[in-house]
Amino acid sequence: MNDELFNLIERLANLLRQETRLEGQSLGLQPIQQEALYYLSTCNRYSDTTLAVTEFLGLTKGTVSQSLKILESKTLIAKVKDKKDKRITHLKVTEAGLEFLMKTCPPQKFTDAITSLSVDEEFETKRLLKKVLSSYQHATGRTAFGVCQHCKFNRKTSDGILCDLTKEALSSDDIMLICREYVV
Repeated sequence: MNDELFNLIERLANLLRQETRLEGQSLGLQPIQQEALYYLSTCNRYSDTTLAVTEFLGLTKGTVSQSLKILESKTLIAKVKDKKDKRITHLKVTEAGLEFLMKTCPPQKFTDAITSLSVDEEFETKRLLKKVLSSYQHATGRTAFGVCQHCKFNRKTSDGILCDLTKEALSSDDIMLICREYVV
């Protein structure tokens, strides 16, 4: 049973990579560059640095830096200095980058396949995949990079939403993004 489930998930991941690779060819992007661009479109302000991209992708800093330079040269991302700490440079997805991602992520054929599920089937699939992901993250000890609103540091206060780790206020948009400081 585990082998069959592994094979199904691996096959699905491989098909997604193939489709994404084909979509990226329109801009001459390599899969690593597409992954970095997609990640940057989904992460929060604590997680949009070169180091965070490197950690998320699990690659060397040199490889990631070269990929980010290519994304910047194609005006898909832009570097922005932090307003409070000028030593920090944030990587922001540009309008051109967002436009590319809207057309390609997820691939249209994947979206079409998902629409063949009933609402209940889609809900149950999401629920089970979240359960598998959570269990796998615990088993591997790699629980970083999760959606902010599900983090143990995310706290509702009378003034709004607060990150108990950074002691900074969070917007309703912030809590929907991926954070590198995420803890279950």
